[in-house]
Amino acid sequence: PFNEYKLNFGKSKEACLNYIQEAVLQKQWKRAAEFLTSYAEALEKDFSKGPSCPSEIIWRIGTEILCHHPHSSMREFSSFIEQMKTLAIKRYLKVCLEHSFHLLCNGMIDEASQNLSLAVSWRFGEQSILQDKEMKLIQAYEGLLDYYRWSKQKNVLLERGEDEYEDLSVEREMHSYFRKAALNLKEIIQVPGVWDIFVQCYVDLLEFYGDNEEARQVLKEYAYNSKFPSNPNAHVYLYQFLKRHGESKKSLISVLKILHDLVPSHELMIDFNTMLQKSKKRRNRRLGLEVIFAVLDYAGWKENMKAWSCLARQVKQIVSSEKHLDWIKQEWNYRKDWWPAFHFSHYLAKRNWQENESLSYEKALVAGILLGKDCKYFRYVSKQGCTAQVKRFQTLKKFVHKHSPIYLRTSG
Repeated sequence: PFNEYKLNFGKSKEACLNYIQEAVLQKQWKRAAEFLTSYAEALEKDFSKGPSCPSEIIWRIGTEILCHHPHSSMREFSSFIEQMKTLAIKRYLKVCLEHSFHLLCNGMIDEASQNLSLAVSWRFGEQSILQDKEMKLIQAYEGLLDYYRWSKQKNVLLERGEDEYEDLSVEREMHSYFRKAALNLKEIIQVPGVWDIFVQCYVDLLEFYGDNEEARQVLKEYAYNSKFPSNPNAHVYLYQFLKRHGESKKSLISVLKILHDLVPSHELMIDFNTMLQKSKKRRNRRLGLEVIFAVLDYAGWKENMKAWSCLARQVKQIVSSEKHLDWIKQEWNYRKDWWPAFHFSHYLAKRNWQENESLSYEKALVAGILLGKDCKYFRYVSKQGCTAQVKRFQTLKKFVHKHSPIYLRTSG
């Protein structure tokens, strides 16, 4: 009976797809290609009207196989993609975009640009309207390639120097790429989303031609517009721009404050801490201590010399003046249950001493103040340093012993 045939056919089709997926996962590209051929042939005999999307399945799996198959060529890949453009009309622009990416990855810049230009001019009734978002992406990547060409021409002119700036044809071509790139890039970054590379390129264009106010507005909009998703990079780009143009410390601090809230372990937190420590405002210095403690909560910073130096310096200043000991106490209360094992174990003391004496010095100072002179880390490092007759370790030992009563007051 026909129904039984449909049932068996459906099972066979599903089994074939499972074999393809298994082969792809095991990177058996030849085997996967053979199964995909069988799967495509089977689909031609498929009379069911189920909700499956065979064209998308073939496109996605076929692309993956051709990208990794040992005997695949660019010609075969392009031929396959052209067939997919016709077959997967509902995903035409996505296929075009992937084709362009593949060309770019293989250094075929002009071919990728031509492919994008053809995609921009594509019209297919209602399907064109339904793929409006993809069309904007196509235009954005067109702008990116125009920026790339502009950048190349700019470098040519800069290398020639002012004496040869009279080459108007090169300069005109460069300005032409600028206009096209700026138009497309400006359009895409107004749509809420994460557009890091597009924003960076557009800002570079604006800065080169001295339109710094527009660049500033673009970066502020990208960082602060609530319609855009939360994006730490947006604040990094704004900070870098403001720093390049000599903005006030107040402006830089306000940008990094938001970055700290989003990513307390960001590498710029060292710069942030340094700025805060130099501030005359007490609340900024208090925030600086919070920032550097937070950085060292993360495993990636455990052996970072700069971070431990920043913390050691500020803790030493507070202890020496005996002002704001409550700041240390508040930060330590959050961490006293887990920092000793995380940072100040006997094992770490031995390893740090063997690998980096300077790091072990900074950590020992912090450990001695936070945990007292009987702390395992401090005892081991100070003993090794004094045995090696390193003067600063002898000074360190005296400092911690002198201020040991401080430990009792900060430990509560």
